[in-house]
Amino acid sequence: MPAIRVVTDSACDLPDDLLAEHGIGLVPLRIRFGDKEYVDREELPTDQFWLKARSFHGLPQTSAPSPGQFRTEFERLADEGARGVVCIDLSSKMSATIQSARQAAKDLEGRLPVQVVDSLSVTLGLGLQVLVAAEAAEAGKGMDEVVEAVVAAQSRLSVYGALDTLENLRHGGRIGGAQALIGSMLSIKPVIEVRGGEVAQESKQRTRGRCLRYLAQKVRDFGPLGRLAVSHADAPDFDQFMGLLEGVKADRPTVTASIGPVIGSHAGPGAVGVAMLAPAPQ
Repeated sequence: MPAIRVVTDSACDLPDDLLAEHGIGLVPLRIRFGDKEYVDREELPTDQFWLKARSFHGLPQTSAPSPGQFRTEFERLADEGARGVVCIDLSSKMSATIQSARQAAKDLEGRLPVQVVDSLSVTLGLGLQVLVAAEAAEAGKGMDEVVEAVVAAQSRLSVYGALDTLENLRHGGRIGGAQALIGSMLSIKPVIEVRGGEVAQESKQRTRGRCLRYLAQKVRDFGPLGRLAVSHADAPDFDQFMGLLEGVKADRPTVTASIGPVIGSHAGPGAVGVAMLAPAPQ
Protein backbone atom coordinates (compact mmCIF):
# COMPACT_ATOMS: atom_id res chain seq x y z
CA MET A 1 0.00 0.00 0.00
CA PRO A 2 1.19 3.56 -0.67
CA ALA A 3 2.49 5.71 2.16
CA ILE A 4 -0.28 8.26 1.55
CA ARG A 5 -3.80 6.85 1.77
CA VAL A 6 -7.06 8.33 0.55
CA VAL A 7 -10.38 8.55 2.39
CA THR A 8 -13.75 9.76 1.16
CA ASP A 9 -17.41 9.54 2.18
CA SER A 10 -20.23 7.46 0.77
CA ALA A 11 -21.54 10.31 -1.36
CA CYS A 12 -18.76 9.47 -3.84
CA ASP A 13 -20.84 6.57 -5.27
CA LEU A 14 -17.68 4.71 -6.33
CA PRO A 15 -18.29 0.97 -6.68
CA ASP A 16 -16.92 -1.25 -3.94
CA ASP A 17 -14.49 -2.97 -6.31
CA LEU A 18 -12.79 0.32 -7.19
CA LEU A 19 -12.55 1.29 -3.53
CA ALA A 20 -10.94 -2.05 -2.74
CA GLU A 21 -8.62 -1.96 -5.76
CA HIS A 22 -7.13 1.36 -4.64
CA GLY A 23 -7.35 0.81 -0.88
CA ILE A 24 -9.63 3.84 -0.48
CA GLY A 25 -11.18 4.32 2.95
CA LEU A 26 -14.91 5.08 3.07
CA VAL A 27 -16.83 6.85 5.83
CA PRO A 28 -20.60 6.34 5.45
CA LEU A 29 -23.35 8.88 5.92
CA ARG A 30 -26.68 7.86 7.45
CA ILE A 31 -30.08 7.59 5.82
CA ARG A 32 -33.39 7.94 7.65
CA PHE A 33 -36.83 6.72 6.59
CA GLY A 34 -39.18 8.17 9.16
CA ASP A 35 -37.87 7.04 12.56
CA LYS A 36 -35.69 4.25 11.13
CA GLU A 37 -32.04 5.11 10.48
CA TYR A 38 -29.51 3.13 8.42
CA VAL A 39 -25.77 3.35 7.80
CA ASP A 40 -25.19 3.87 4.08
CA ARG A 41 -23.85 0.73 2.34
CA GLU A 42 -23.27 -1.12 5.60
CA GLU A 43 -26.91 -1.47 6.66
CA LEU A 44 -28.60 -0.27 3.49
CA PRO A 45 -27.22 -1.35 0.11
CA THR A 46 -28.11 0.93 -2.79
CA ASP A 47 -30.58 -1.48 -4.41
CA GLN A 48 -32.43 -1.83 -1.09
CA PHE A 49 -32.49 1.93 -0.68
CA TRP A 50 -34.30 2.39 -3.98
CA LEU A 51 -36.83 -0.31 -3.11
CA LYS A 52 -37.59 1.51 0.14
CA ALA A 53 -37.58 4.95 -1.50
CA ARG A 54 -40.19 3.92 -4.08
CA SER A 55 -42.59 2.55 -1.46
CA PHE A 56 -41.96 5.08 1.32
CA HIS A 57 -44.61 7.77 1.82
CA GLY A 58 -42.37 10.81 2.10
CA LEU A 59 -38.75 11.49 1.30
CA PRO A 60 -35.69 9.99 3.01
CA GLN A 61 -33.36 12.24 5.01
CA THR A 62 -29.57 12.12 5.22
CA SER A 63 -27.17 13.02 8.02
CA ALA A 64 -23.41 13.56 8.12
CA PRO A 65 -20.95 11.19 9.80
CA SER A 66 -19.55 12.12 13.19
CA PRO A 67 -15.93 13.24 13.67
CA GLY A 68 -15.41 9.97 15.52
CA GLN A 69 -16.25 7.95 12.40
CA PHE A 70 -13.60 9.79 10.42
CA ARG A 71 -11.09 9.51 13.25
CA THR A 72 -11.62 5.74 13.41
CA GLU A 73 -11.00 5.41 9.68
CA PHE A 74 -7.89 7.60 9.77
CA GLU A 75 -6.49 5.58 12.67
CA ARG A 76 -7.23 2.31 10.87
CA LEU A 77 -5.13 3.43 7.92
CA ALA A 78 -2.36 4.58 10.24
CA ASP A 79 -2.35 1.09 11.78
CA GLU A 80 -1.88 -0.29 8.26
CA GLY A 81 1.23 1.85 7.85
CA ALA A 82 -0.08 5.07 6.34
CA ARG A 83 2.22 8.03 6.94
CA GLY A 84 -0.45 10.51 5.92
CA VAL A 85 -4.08 10.70 4.75
CA VAL A 86 -5.81 12.84 2.15
CA CYS A 87 -9.56 12.99 2.78
CA ILE A 88 -11.80 14.27 -0.03
CA ASP A 89 -15.44 14.92 0.80
CA LEU A 90 -18.84 15.91 -0.45
CA SER A 91 -19.19 19.63 -1.22
CA SER A 92 -19.20 21.78 1.92
CA LYS A 93 -22.04 23.79 0.36
CA MET A 94 -24.33 20.75 0.45
CA SER A 95 -23.39 18.92 3.63
CA ALA A 96 -21.71 19.23 7.01
CA THR A 97 -19.74 16.05 6.31
CA ILE A 98 -16.46 17.86 5.69
CA GLN A 99 -16.73 19.65 9.04
CA SER A 100 -16.59 16.27 10.77
CA ALA A 101 -13.57 15.26 8.70
CA ARG A 102 -11.78 18.49 9.58
CA GLN A 103 -12.48 18.03 13.29
CA ALA A 104 -11.13 14.48 13.14
CA ALA A 105 -8.00 15.70 11.36
CA LYS A 106 -7.51 18.32 14.07
CA ASP A 107 -7.94 15.68 16.78
CA LEU A 108 -5.07 13.69 15.25
CA GLU A 109 -2.62 16.58 14.93
CA GLY A 110 0.83 15.43 15.99
CA ARG A 111 -0.11 11.76 15.54
CA LEU A 112 -1.07 11.48 11.85
CA PRO A 113 -0.94 14.16 9.13
CA VAL A 114 -4.37 14.51 7.51
CA GLN A 115 -5.31 16.99 4.80
CA VAL A 116 -9.02 17.45 4.09
CA VAL A 117 -10.06 18.62 0.62
CA ASP A 118 -13.45 20.07 -0.29
CA SER A 119 -14.43 18.40 -3.57
CA LEU A 120 -17.06 21.06 -4.31
CA SER A 121 -18.84 18.20 -6.04
CA VAL A 122 -21.13 15.21 -5.57
CA THR A 123 -21.54 11.58 -6.63
CA LEU A 124 -19.01 10.56 -9.30
CA GLY A 125 -17.72 14.14 -9.60
CA LEU A 126 -16.39 13.51 -6.10
CA GLY A 127 -15.54 9.95 -7.09
CA LEU A 128 -13.29 10.97 -9.98
CA GLN A 129 -11.33 13.30 -7.70
CA VAL A 130 -10.86 10.43 -5.26
CA LEU A 131 -9.51 8.22 -8.06
CA VAL A 132 -7.09 10.97 -9.13
CA ALA A 133 -5.85 11.18 -5.54
CA ALA A 134 -5.51 7.42 -5.14
CA GLU A 135 -3.56 7.04 -8.37
CA ALA A 136 -1.25 9.93 -7.44
CA ALA A 137 -0.59 8.26 -4.08
CA GLU A 138 0.08 4.93 -5.81
CA ALA A 139 2.59 6.71 -8.03
CA GLY A 140 4.55 7.64 -4.91
CA LYS A 141 3.49 11.28 -4.67
CA GLY A 142 3.73 13.03 -1.32
CA MET A 143 0.71 14.41 0.52
CA ASP A 144 1.00 17.93 -0.86
CA GLU A 145 1.40 16.58 -4.41
CA VAL A 146 -1.68 14.40 -4.02
CA VAL A 147 -3.70 17.40 -2.83
CA GLU A 148 -2.36 19.50 -5.72
CA ALA A 149 -3.45 16.81 -8.19
CA VAL A 150 -6.98 16.86 -6.78
CA VAL A 151 -7.28 20.66 -6.80
CA ALA A 152 -5.94 20.78 -10.37
CA ALA A 153 -8.51 18.17 -11.41
CA GLN A 154 -11.36 20.28 -10.03
CA SER A 155 -10.68 22.97 -12.64
CA ARG A 156 -11.03 20.36 -15.41
CA LEU A 157 -14.18 18.70 -14.07
CA SER A 158 -17.76 19.07 -15.24
CA VAL A 159 -20.76 17.36 -13.65
CA TYR A 160 -24.28 17.30 -15.10
CA GLY A 161 -27.46 15.46 -14.23
CA ALA A 162 -30.79 14.79 -15.90
CA LEU A 163 -33.62 14.66 -13.37
CA ASP A 164 -36.89 12.81 -13.78
CA THR A 165 -38.59 14.60 -10.89
CA LEU A 166 -38.16 17.93 -9.13
CA GLU A 167 -39.93 16.88 -5.96
CA ASN A 168 -36.86 15.69 -4.07
CA LEU A 169 -34.85 18.84 -4.79
CA ARG A 170 -37.82 21.03 -3.89
CA HIS A 171 -38.46 19.18 -0.64
CA GLY A 172 -34.78 19.29 0.29
CA GLY A 173 -34.53 23.01 -0.39
CA ARG A 174 -31.86 22.60 -3.07
CA ILE A 175 -33.79 24.80 -5.53
CA GLY A 176 -36.51 27.36 -4.95
CA GLY A 177 -39.93 25.90 -4.21
CA ALA A 178 -41.73 28.11 -6.71
CA GLN A 179 -39.33 27.19 -9.48
CA ALA A 180 -39.80 23.49 -8.76
CA LEU A 181 -43.59 23.87 -8.74
CA ILE A 182 -43.59 25.67 -12.11
CA GLY A 183 -41.32 23.03 -13.55
CA SER A 184 -43.61 20.26 -12.38
CA MET A 185 -46.70 21.96 -13.77
CA LEU A 186 -45.08 22.32 -17.17
CA SER A 187 -43.72 18.75 -17.08
CA ILE A 188 -40.24 20.14 -17.58
CA LYS A 189 -37.32 17.74 -17.32
CA PRO A 190 -34.39 19.80 -16.03
CA VAL A 191 -30.70 19.30 -16.63
CA ILE A 192 -28.68 20.45 -13.64
CA GLU A 193 -25.00 21.27 -13.24
CA VAL A 194 -22.79 21.19 -10.17
CA ARG A 195 -21.30 24.67 -10.27
CA GLY A 196 -19.07 26.08 -7.54
CA GLY A 197 -20.09 23.29 -5.19
CA GLU A 198 -23.82 23.90 -5.59
CA VAL A 199 -26.63 22.63 -7.80
CA ALA A 200 -27.56 25.01 -10.61
CA GLN A 201 -30.09 24.69 -13.40
CA GLU A 202 -28.32 24.16 -16.73
CA SER A 203 -31.30 23.81 -19.09
CA LYS A 204 -34.92 22.70 -19.36
CA GLN A 205 -36.11 19.95 -21.66
CA ARG A 206 -39.71 19.08 -22.44
CA THR A 207 -39.48 15.30 -22.44
CA ARG A 208 -37.37 12.59 -20.84
CA GLY A 209 -36.04 11.47 -24.21
CA ARG A 210 -34.92 14.97 -25.15
CA CYS A 211 -33.36 15.40 -21.72
CA LEU A 212 -31.22 12.28 -22.07
CA ARG A 213 -30.21 13.12 -25.65
CA TYR A 214 -29.20 16.60 -24.51
CA LEU A 215 -27.12 15.13 -21.68
CA ALA A 216 -25.42 12.70 -24.06
CA GLN A 217 -24.60 15.57 -26.40
CA LYS A 218 -22.97 17.45 -23.52
CA VAL A 219 -20.60 14.50 -23.20
CA ARG A 220 -19.87 14.40 -26.93
CA ASP A 221 -19.27 18.16 -27.04
CA PHE A 222 -16.95 18.16 -24.02
CA GLY A 223 -13.82 17.54 -26.06
CA PRO A 224 -10.98 15.19 -25.13
CA LEU A 225 -11.94 13.09 -22.13
CA GLY A 226 -9.38 12.04 -19.59
CA ARG A 227 -12.05 10.30 -17.54
CA LEU A 228 -15.77 9.71 -17.87
CA ALA A 229 -18.11 8.49 -15.16
CA VAL A 230 -21.82 7.78 -15.58
CA SER A 231 -24.32 7.11 -12.81
CA HIS A 232 -28.03 6.59 -12.41
CA ALA A 233 -30.68 6.53 -9.71
CA ASP A 234 -32.58 3.32 -10.42
CA ALA A 235 -33.29 4.62 -13.95
CA PRO A 236 -35.03 1.97 -16.09
CA ASP A 237 -33.74 3.61 -19.29
CA PHE A 238 -30.08 3.73 -18.22
CA ASP A 239 -29.05 1.18 -20.84
CA GLN A 240 -30.67 3.36 -23.50
CA PHE A 241 -28.68 6.32 -22.26
CA MET A 242 -25.45 4.34 -22.41
CA GLY A 243 -26.36 3.53 -25.99
CA LEU A 244 -26.42 7.26 -26.72
CA LEU A 245 -22.78 7.37 -25.59
CA GLU A 246 -21.67 4.59 -27.91
CA GLY A 247 -18.31 5.44 -29.45
CA VAL A 248 -17.37 8.00 -26.78
CA LYS A 249 -13.81 7.32 -25.64
CA ALA A 250 -11.83 8.48 -22.61
CA ASP A 251 -8.19 7.92 -21.64
CA ARG A 252 -9.29 5.70 -18.74
CA PRO A 253 -12.07 3.09 -18.62
CA THR A 254 -15.51 4.59 -18.08
CA VAL A 255 -16.77 4.29 -14.51
CA THR A 256 -20.45 3.34 -14.17
CA ALA A 257 -22.28 3.24 -10.86
CA SER A 258 -25.61 3.52 -9.13
CA ILE A 259 -26.37 6.79 -7.40
CA GLY A 260 -26.57 5.91 -3.74
CA PRO A 261 -28.81 7.11 -0.92
CA VAL A 262 -26.89 10.31 -0.09
CA ILE A 263 -27.33 11.98 -3.46
CA GLY A 264 -30.31 9.88 -4.53
CA SER A 265 -32.39 11.26 -1.66
CA HIS A 266 -32.09 14.70 -3.28
CA ALA A 267 -31.90 13.80 -6.98
CA GLY A 268 -34.85 11.42 -6.88
CA PRO A 269 -35.46 8.20 -8.80
CA GLY A 270 -34.65 8.16 -12.50
CA ALA A 271 -31.81 10.69 -12.33
CA VAL A 272 -28.85 10.12 -14.67
CA GLY A 273 -25.53 11.84 -14.07
CA VAL A 274 -22.28 12.33 -15.94
CA ALA A 275 -18.92 13.48 -14.62
CA MET A 276 -16.27 14.44 -17.16
CA LEU A 277 -12.63 15.20 -16.52
CA ALA A 278 -10.42 16.75 -19.19
CA PRO A 279 -6.92 15.30 -19.55
CA ALA A 280 -4.20 16.85 -17.41
CA PRO A 281 -1.91 19.23 -19.32
CA GLN A 282 1.32 17.60 -20.45
